Amino acid sequence: MKKSVIAAVLAGALALGALPFAAFAGETETSTETASGDLEKITVAASSTPHAEILEFAKPLLKAKGYDLEYTVFDDYIQPNNVVESGEFDANYFQHINYLNAFNKEHGTHLVDAGDIHYEPFGIYPGTKSSLDDVADGDVVAVPNDTTNEARALLLLEANGLIKLKDGVTINATKLDIAENPHNLDIEEFDAESVSEHTGDAAFVVLNGNYALQAGLNAGSDALAVETADSAAIQQYVNIIAVKEGNQNEPKIKALVDVLKGDEVKKYIEDTYKGAVVPFEGTVEASTEAETEAATEAE
Repeated sequence: MKKSVIAAVLAGALALGALPFAAFAGETETSTETASGDLEKITVAASSTPHAEILEFAKPLLKAKGYDLEYTVFDDYIQPNNVVESGEFDANYFQHINYLNAFNKEHGTHLVDAGDIHYEPFGIYPGTKSSLDDVADGDVVAVPNDTTNEARALLLLEANGLIKLKDGVTINATKLDIAENPHNLDIEEFDAESVSEHTGDAAFVVLNGNYALQAGLNAGSDALAVETADSAAIQQYVNIIAVKEGNQNEPKIKALVDVLKGDEVKKYIEDTYKGAVVPFEGTVEASTEAETEAATEAE
């Protein structure tokens, strides 16, 4: 059964879907000093952790380059793309390239990757059990329920020998693609933001990096298993700066990306998140984006 790519929403997104723009926006953060006429404003729609935190660190760095960074925290995965498509915001910072490609296809939007900033390793975390060696017949494993992130969770379970997927199935994997399940694991699907709430009733939970952080967990120290840095899947899940097509070469967008990929922000990410968020070196290969879109079309 085909799942909608927009099933991955943050808390309350389904209920909020019909509300006006203001209902989604958190408090807008502006520079601590009033912006002078010499500063050009950059507006970014972001999720709270770690994206808004990284943007907060970047504000003075951009101010030194002549830009006043203003970001707004959103509580869902849909409106940050809509407000960039409409031109209300210059950019957003919350999603990976797979989600962007699928969102464009489903919604007819025209958003592009302007810069590849970081990745958040998926992890398998303890629930009622503290070691993967203790896995037993019928154990419950909680995973995200949206297409791209569920596939990522299943791939991580496969990499650790807990299941085996059908040959050739990768970034669009669902429960129906499990070919071997030697422990008869009960893979239960939940909205991504609520997976961490099931540590008391699932043997293991598989979490996005940002939701792990929000739950007080760190992939570098708390996870039982994480995606490896050399995994081909990592490129599929790099968190990006997204803009409307045609705006990626604007000077203020280039300045934003340069700062976020710069040494000072890189050090901040490494020191602050200690492996839960990892600066991405280089850029996502064009072939990766094309392959992602082709896989989405085949779904």
